[in-house]
Amino acid sequence: MRNFPQNFLGVYEKALPPGENWAEKFKTAAQLGFDFIEMSIDESDTRLQRLDWSEEQIQEILKLSQKHQVFIRSICFSGQRRYPMGSHDLATRQKSLQLLEKCIQLAFKLNVRIIQLAGYDVYYEAKDAETQAWFLENLQAGLQMANRYAVGLSIEIMDDEFINSLTKYLAVKKACPSPWLSVYPDLGNLAAWHQQTYLSELSSGFHDTVALHIKDTLPVTNSFPGKFKNVEFGAGCVDFLKIFEYLKSAGYQGSFVIEAWYEDFDRPVERLKKAKNYVLNLFEKAGWELC
Repeated sequence: MRNFPQNFLGVYEKALPPGENWAEKFKTAAQLGFDFIEMSIDESDTRLQRLDWSEEQIQEILKLSQKHQVFIRSICFSGQRRYPMGSHDLATRQKSLQLLEKCIQLAFKLNVRIIQLAGYDVYYEAKDAETQAWFLENLQAGLQMANRYAVGLSIEIMDDEFINSLTKYLAVKKACPSPWLSVYPDLGNLAAWHQQTYLSELSSGFHDTVALHIKDTLPVTNSFPGKFKNVEFGAGCVDFLKIFEYLKSAGYQGSFVIEAWYEDFDRPVERLKKAKNYVLNLFEKAGWELC
């Protein structure tokens, strides 16, 4: 019997052993008791090639999912860092939308409900009013695609000032009103930027929140840019207990995803087990019913 809260609990693909062996990924996630995997389609050529999977490859993924009773609930589409929707370059913006459409079609075929968009107008370019305007224009186009396939687009709260709060997400939602747009807070990123106000931030966008990343971080200060990756659970600034208590009292029904990059280290499964046990202990302390 799974010993997680009744909300679905998933694992980010990059927390699993590396490579393209999906049989092993599903098997490992199942053995650890996770409900689902959040697939990564990042800016690497290898993972972007997934957008061109054949029907046979897609059917194989679905068969493995059924066999292990672990599904893919969301796709982290960070490939748009390489091809951002707000780029100054027209060809790059067009490429960004082409890839987004492919991602939406892939999600539809895999029965994936959520595509998580990185909240960057641009990543490797200088930001200005034009990059913000192009991001909003192309997001609206992307939401029309999402509507056709009934796949939700959810903006992650990022390690970047462009969308680093739910307040900023709500401004985007006002500019691009759509039932297919939601928010995907990363608890680590949110706490790193908003040490004193992260609970009020969560509250402000609570009804648009469909999923949450569980990750620890080091805070942004006047003399430190923050650390947003590879901070060991419990060594950062995130008060998970307080956040879990708030979410329980607010009646949160969305999913949780343990986000880590253990594929880049030795003994990834052992590291993931340790992270899972840390998180489960805090869920229990916060009063979540484990099942």
